Amino acid sequence: MVIEMYDDRVEISNPGIPTIRVERFIDEYRSRNEQLADIMRRFGICEEKGSGIDKVIGASEVYQLPAPDFRVGDIRTISVLFAHQNFNDMSQSDRIRACYQHCCLLYISNRRMSNQSLRDRFRLNKSKSGTVSQIIGATKEAGLIKSDESESNSTRYARYLPFWA
Repeated sequence: MVIEMYDDRVEISNPGIPTIRVERFIDEYRSRNEQLADIMRRFGICEEKGSGIDKVIGASEVYQLPAPDFRVGDIRTISVLFAHQNFNDMSQSDRIRACYQHCCLLYISNRRMSNQSLRDRFRLNKSKSGTVSQIIGATKEAGLIKSDESESNSTRYARYLPFWA
């Protein structure tokens, strides 16, 4: 493992490619070596539940950080944790990634994402509902979230799910 620190981010690089897609890091867990994971859990070194990513994403929301970025290369996987950025300085891809991760985090907590919850995540006031709707629309267009059809059809009360739910 290699940890590189920069002024605006920390990059953590691990050898190998993941056994699951990066889009599923938040809800799925699969160990490369189940026996080693079991021993480490017994010694209290790890929990073997795969909730570390959930905690990192939750903390990034609490501290108003851009969403972590998980990148898979040919021989390694890189996790990028960003320093604080104002909402206006975030790129469209940063906003889409944050929307998707927020939606996943709520889903695994048995809740649903809404315009209001995403505004809260970004700490935006109600006047920014249109901006947040655009982020939700772009995230839907990217195929990362979908409308929760079991909820109201009204756009005012719309709720969203990760694409895999």
